[in-house]
Amino acid sequence: MTTAARLVRREWGPMWAVVRRGLADRGVRAIPLTLTALCLITLFQAAQHQRSRYWGYGLVQDVGFVRAADPWWLALARTPLSLFVPAADLPVWGALAQVLVIFGIAEIALGRRQTVLIAYVCTLAGLAYARIGVAIGPSGVLGLPAADARTVDTGPSAAVVGLAICLCLRFRAWLTGALVGTAVVLEAIAKPNLAGREHLVAIVAALAVATFPALRRG
Repeated sequence: MTTAARLVRREWGPMWAVVRRGLADRGVRAIPLTLTALCLITLFQAAQHQRSRYWGYGLVQDVGFVRAADPWWLALARTPLSLFVPAADLPVWGALAQVLVIFGIAEIALGRRQTVLIAYVCTLAGLAYARIGVAIGPSGVLGLPAADARTVDTGPSAAVVGLAICLCLRFRAWLTGALVGTAVVLEAIAKPNLAGREHLVAIVAALAVATFPALRRG
């Protein structure tokens, strides 16, 4: 066995064994949350390109658009569905692929409740950071320009990053976790925008959640 093969086996072998066993035992019944998420992303993607108020962009805006300028109660009410509203200016296949792979693995390996918890906490952490960053202003180290308060902040990317980090910790895939972290840091440096910084916050939130005993399964 080559060095590369041993590395791949060490990094992903335990994770793959758990996923393969879960799919072999239950098939698609092992990932109902993931399949529901894929359906919602597809539905919202189709709807937000329609101009109807009652079935289209207006409806998606009312139930899933989150901005730092929104009142807290409104942002919190919309946040659960905002995870499944893909960015209108990005290819939807990217969001679908991320959710299928990361949510699917997490649902089998961590369990449905832990997957929802991590995804929601990481998304809420990004939401909270956006408000704090705008309040600090662009002159601060962690600050954001005032215009970011009106930026539509949706999509599953923060949840995906947080779940990926927790999976790496769960299966001790240290190199993969380091690569994910490095990629997020480089993204934040190359594109110092709201999304890039929220991904950094998602990593911090995931590390905090991963300290819970419920995530330590070996």
